[in-house]
Amino acid sequence: MDYAVRDGVAVITLDNPPVNGLGHSTRLGILEGVERANGDANVRALVLIGAGKAFSGGADITEFNTPKATQEPTLMTVIEAVEESAKPVIAAIHAVAMGGGLELALGAHYRIAAPGAQIALPEVKLGLLPGAGGTQRLPRAVGLETALNMIVAGAPVLSETLAQTALFDEIADGDLLDAALRFARRAADREGPHPKVRNRPIEHPNAEGFIQFARNSVAAVAKHFPAPHKCIDAIEKGVQEGFERGLAFERECFLALVQTPESRALRHAFFGERAAGKIADVPSNTPVRKIERIGVVGAGTMGGGIAMNFLNAGLSVVLLETKQDALDRGIATIRRNYEAQAKKGKLTQDKLEARMALIQPTLAYDDLAHADLIIEAVFEELGVKEQVFRQLDEIAKPGAILASNTSTLDLNRIAAFTRRPDDVIGMHFFSPANVMKLLEVVRGEKTAKDVLATVMQLAKKIRKTAVVSGVCDGFIGNRMVEQYIRQALFMLEEGALPAQIDRAIEKFGFAMGPFRMSDLAGNDIGWAIRKRRYREQPDLRYSRVADRLCEMGRFGQKTGAGWYDYEPGRRDALPSKAVDEMIFAYSQEQGAARRRIGDEEIVERLVFSLVNEGAKILEEGIAAKASDIDMVYLTGYGFPLWRGGPMLYADTVGLYNVERAIRKYAQQPNGEAWQPAARVSELAASAGRFNG
Repeated sequence: MDYAVRDGVAVITLDNPPVNGLGHSTRLGILEGVERANGDANVRALVLIGAGKAFSGGADITEFNTPKATQEPTLMTVIEAVEESAKPVIAAIHAVAMGGGLELALGAHYRIAAPGAQIALPEVKLGLLPGAGGTQRLPRAVGLETALNMIVAGAPVLSETLAQTALFDEIADGDLLDAALRFARRAADREGPHPKVRNRPIEHPNAEGFIQFARNSVAAVAKHFPAPHKCIDAIEKGVQEGFERGLAFERECFLALVQTPESRALRHAFFGERAAGKIADVPSNTPVRKIERIGVVGAGTMGGGIAMNFLNAGLSVVLLETKQDALDRGIATIRRNYEAQAKKGKLTQDKLEARMALIQPTLAYDDLAHADLIIEAVFEELGVKEQVFRQLDEIAKPGAILASNTSTLDLNRIAAFTRRPDDVIGMHFFSPANVMKLLEVVRGEKTAKDVLATVMQLAKKIRKTAVVSGVCDGFIGNRMVEQYIRQALFMLEEGALPAQIDRAIEKFGFAMGPFRMSDLAGNDIGWAIRKRRYREQPDLRYSRVADRLCEMGRFGQKTGAGWYDYEPGRRDALPSKAVDEMIFAYSQEQGAARRRIGDEEIVERLVFSLVNEGAKILEEGIAAKASDIDMVYLTGYGFPLWRGGPMLYADTVGLYNVERAIRKYAQQPNGEAWQPAARVSELAASAGRFNG
């Protein structure tokens, strides 16, 4: 915090990098600055301004869940002091005014903004509502409709868009501080008292009708999240009963929402995404390699999708295939994907052509010789990977990073096909690679730290959530999902049917059940993995019901038949009589007495199989922390966001109850698949949690 007086104006500069979070020391500095200015006869006005990148991004996230977050002076206390200042206070906003930062500005008497400043109250994205008057002051500054939309969506709005509202007295032209000082001197010449946003009426021709419309809209899209509903309730309270009662109700709602599992899940995801990028033995200042030119080997569905990520980021891509027709199909698919975006208005024709111009299609490995990063996206078979990596080792320049998109194979064996294993890393994209947010970054035994740091930084550039995994069969995501699928197949054998299992887990919140997911991915992919398991782990028991399905040629949507039937040109999953009959016959062959399996058992067996395997992954050090596992499942596998991921869900249920359920299922048919992970038993015994 910096305090200076310039020609009768006290300039209080928020200085808490990177975005001037309103931590305790910053709040205290603002309050002391306001009091100091009001006690100085030579000061006629005050300017609040931010140093560096922003006015203020709101709460200081480093203080979340610590005593400092609620230590006086709280933000409410600071805003009250600003609002009650006898001398005019001007908030000068540049770049970002979000959350508590915007609430602080709303407490000032006047506000001026630089063009392009992002204005938002994004608390709803953490399962909360603004807790320092935002639901009461913003509707009085920008109008009911605009404020409600901003608060419920939590999305930023540019300062120019709000220029004609009472939020801003001026959009600055030129240097913001100079403009603020000029404005402050004019404000000082005005007779007091100076305007307070809290005293403005909330204007709308039919407030009651609009609030009801908003409530209906939120009910349709946010049924699993209480925060948007509470935002509307708090705004309505202010409309109907005035500022003070609205403010008290807002605080009551904030304190209630903090305790909800949904807010806890959203906050867990928020911090988990940031924590995923922090690697204990790779310092943040680790030098990174320059990445400007990308090579992608394979122009199929995965290779083309991978290439699009880099084209979208403005990086040139050399796309390699072995046959001209396959290469032509790959390029055509990329263009078709971009044209679909253009039709939806998400991409201009100029940008489309600019991205396509960044692709160099080729049939020659030598064209990859100048690439800084080469990603292999070929068939998931070790012999095929070996051929590719031996060729890449011959032609890639020194210092080039060689990455495999393998989803299950041993990265250390792949790295050993080269004479530069320290340059080899796994980059496991999820299909469709140009859409899915998750990137599993697989760290081999010899992967260099600068290679890992470079790929993690690059992931941010292509807007992926990168999670580091150690080397094991399936890494984090697919290793866990294999146990999930095993349980789903056992339940078919024991008495359930595909539609019931999918329906139960989708009701729990998954985007897609295991059988619809398998049909979408291709049942032959899982079949190939199981065949390898039968060779490598002959003692590991699987239900062979899925093999029987594949022997019928039912590979999923691509063949028009899988666990479900599909009509030509449609993706609706229709229950299949033929599949049901096959399942009944299989159960009979196995001597399995079919029984009724309830939805609760389905959900427990599927979710707790993920939890138990996740615990083993933590024990083995494949994942560094439980939140990394949760980020994999939230961003790559459709786990419901409001439940926070499998490991947080287990914490919510309680590890004692998880272990108890696991031991119960171990006594049932196919119970050999259940053995509590040591970490589960330890935490159950100590009332511990995966996420601290």
